[in-house]
Amino acid sequence: MAKKNIEKVIAPRAPHFVGDGFRVHNFIPSGLTQQRTDPFIMLDYNSTWNVPAGNQPKGVGVHPHRGFETVTIAYKGRVEHADSSGGGGVIGEGDVQWMTAASGVLHKEFHEKEWSRKGGDFQMVQLWVNLPAKDKMSPPKYQALKHENMAKSALPDGKGYVEVIAGEYKGTKGSATTFSPVHLYNLYLQPGGDAAFSFPAGYTTGLLVIKGSVQVNGDTPVAQDHFVLFANDGEEVQVSASEDATVLLLSGEPLREPIVSYGPFVMNTEKEIEEAIRDFNTGKFGYLED
Repeated sequence: MAKKNIEKVIAPRAPHFVGDGFRVHNFIPSGLTQQRTDPFIMLDYNSTWNVPAGNQPKGVGVHPHRGFETVTIAYKGRVEHADSSGGGGVIGEGDVQWMTAASGVLHKEFHEKEWSRKGGDFQMVQLWVNLPAKDKMSPPKYQALKHENMAKSALPDGKGYVEVIAGEYKGTKGSATTFSPVHLYNLYLQPGGDAAFSFPAGYTTGLLVIKGSVQVNGDTPVAQDHFVLFANDGEEVQVSASEDATVLLLSGEPLREPIVSYGPFVMNTEKEIEEAIRDFNTGKFGYLED
């Protein structure tokens, strides 16, 4: 099988704050359009940032979502969250929270209280996955994926493993259920480790280097905190490392539907955006105390 060509290697842009608790580099849609990365419509990366100890947890107050799913992946630190449908909990290190906002929720997320009192290094990813038009108004739900329960597959060379969040890797199925075909993996490599992946040529495919540095497809060095977008050609992706490395891989089938976004609402038409704003303003997203 032919390798996927690398379309772009993107350095992290200058960070900005989401609320007062998340210092993020935005890769989608700032560096890449939502149409190009369909079905992935946002990628915020909170690179390692030392949060000072404090009595008041930092984060983002009550805000709405409609029309998509948010996937929060914790590498360092802890996040506490709640929503207007009664959901909530703590996302600990190594955990993943897969929230289907769909027809609409109010949501808030802050550094976990006890963690905030001590402070420490904080590193997370939030990925937004678009929903097909037929599913955008489905009921909201959560999938709380604990690190210890995540499906894992050892590499053939014994120098690392793949944690399968969603989709499938060499017969190992991920813990998350999805509305369209999506593969989402954490790759953990030891020095000298090498991993090969296969994704359909037409899928939108990328990777983010979370820790260390790697070689992609044998001849392209990629540094920590950089994102690689692959062209929609070929099927094979190879990742190797000469040091301990962690890589987030994502690949999904494009929905090929109109994308109309307005802040926290992502729908298919302007009329649906207007309806989302009206529903939010008239309280149809429920109530959540700030």
